[in-house]
Amino acid sequence: MIRNNLRWMAAIVLCATMSVATVPSPMLAQQGGRNQDQAASFPTTTPIKHLVVIFQENVSFDHYFGSYPNAANLDGETAWTPAAGTPTVNGFSPALLNNNPNGAEAGPVRLSPAQNYTCDQNHDYTPEQQAFDSGLMDKFPEFVSAPCSASTYPLVAPLGAQVVMGYYDGNTVSALWNYAQNYALNDSSFDTNFGPSTPGAINVVSGMTGNADLKHSIDDGSGDLEADVVSDSVVGDPDPYWDDCGSPDQTSLKGQNIGNLLNTARITWGWFQGGFNPSATVNGKAQCNTTTNRLDGTPETAYSAHHNPFEYYQSTANVHHAPPRSVAEIGHAGAANHQYDLAWFMAAASAGNLPAVSYLKANRAQDGHPGNSSPLDEAQFITTVINFLQTLPEWYSTAVVIAWDDSDGWYDHVAGPIVNQSTSVADNLNAPGACGIGTNSLAGLQSRCGYGPRLPLLVVSPYARRNFVDHTITDQSSVVRFIEDNWGLPRIGGGSFDAYAGTLNNMFDFSALRSDHVVLNPRTGAMVKSSQP
Repeated sequence: MIRNNLRWMAAIVLCATMSVATVPSPMLAQQGGRNQDQAASFPTTTPIKHLVVIFQENVSFDHYFGSYPNAANLDGETAWTPAAGTPTVNGFSPALLNNNPNGAEAGPVRLSPAQNYTCDQNHDYTPEQQAFDSGLMDKFPEFVSAPCSASTYPLVAPLGAQVVMGYYDGNTVSALWNYAQNYALNDSSFDTNFGPSTPGAINVVSGMTGNADLKHSIDDGSGDLEADVVSDSVVGDPDPYWDDCGSPDQTSLKGQNIGNLLNTARITWGWFQGGFNPSATVNGKAQCNTTTNRLDGTPETAYSAHHNPFEYYQSTANVHHAPPRSVAEIGHAGAANHQYDLAWFMAAASAGNLPAVSYLKANRAQDGHPGNSSPLDEAQFITTVINFLQTLPEWYSTAVVIAWDDSDGWYDHVAGPIVNQSTSVADNLNAPGACGIGTNSLAGLQSRCGYGPRLPLLVVSPYARRNFVDHTITDQSSVVRFIEDNWGLPRIGGGSFDAYAGTLNNMFDFSALRSDHVVLNPRTGAMVKSSQP
């Protein structure tokens, strides 16, 4: 039976980390007992036949990469040394560190591996704009800081409001820095809109947070829904209406997402999320109470409904969390409607049934979200997945995109271009009610101002450029555009940000297939070995 945790995934990856000789070469024939790779038959414009999007939680670029490629390397921490010729990023300058516009005593502060657990910062649509202060980037402690309680977070509580200026280096986010060293990192990628998780999740599958279908909304009287949907656009975290495991504050969306386009073209795809398999069914309604543990042993509820964007659309929802009938159904139409528990991903991939497009959402304990996860927890998830993928014959036609849903409010010094303006009551970038002047907004829809905060973006692939920093302006909907362009699909249109999205192609060299494998230790993120098969 498919299980709701990653223990068996870790066991498989342990074998890979012990001996990279088990990694198949590009010329290896299909192994006995595996299905023929159906995704390989779909015409593509690049050599990429399998896209895996690992979609994590709540990180600004500077929070993880502000000091890249230089780490403090303090005693007792995982040492990190950059390779010769490592390019720099648009990160912290001496002036930003020592004379920051947020105040001389409120500059960026390094967080150690021991400080990996922090509280959640304020990352709502309006406060983020206020922190940006017309692009001056000087009001983060004032508007988006949420000081951590001393009882729960004793190691970061003394920072007070300055906690929002915290950042990690390669001694903590070693895995991501190692992927940047060996593959491609973008330092000009942005949240499509300002705001929290739900808009980011929706944008990575459709680029369209507008046209919220309010007739499907349920308000429990708390007032949350009115704050979550403004001018018919999602700006907060309402749960999806088409999901048994959502809260009373719910909404749904009209229009299309990338799943609809893939279905029309009969291309295999799936969203795989931790905890999606019901813990129980009561009166025909799924319950999602499964927990998994963080590295420190704390149990966390695995599933979050508002992190699943496809459940906002009736056409791509799996309301009752029905499982697929078999591994062979993964990626195809069926009772699950392309929405699966995370464990089905590895089961399908191991059987030779890796979909053309796969979105992976970790258990909440491993999604990197402050308050329920940490950089070390999410590194365990990301490395486990990528180590496993490198054991597959399909690896040589695979690209992994590692992206995040929002910044959590963490400080970043770069204000992105405002490519879509808005003048709703929720806007406050340059004046109350204004993020720009609101003219020429996509499809005339308001409350979709962006680009928002800068976020990390990495590409890991045998076709990724090595130790490369891309400066192309991209956003979450660039993932949508890559899928559209690679599989010859039309644009979503109707006001989607895919019309503006920058390309991910500059992070690849499609003329050079690499044969090396970068295997990382899931616990530390350190290099186990890099191999030539």
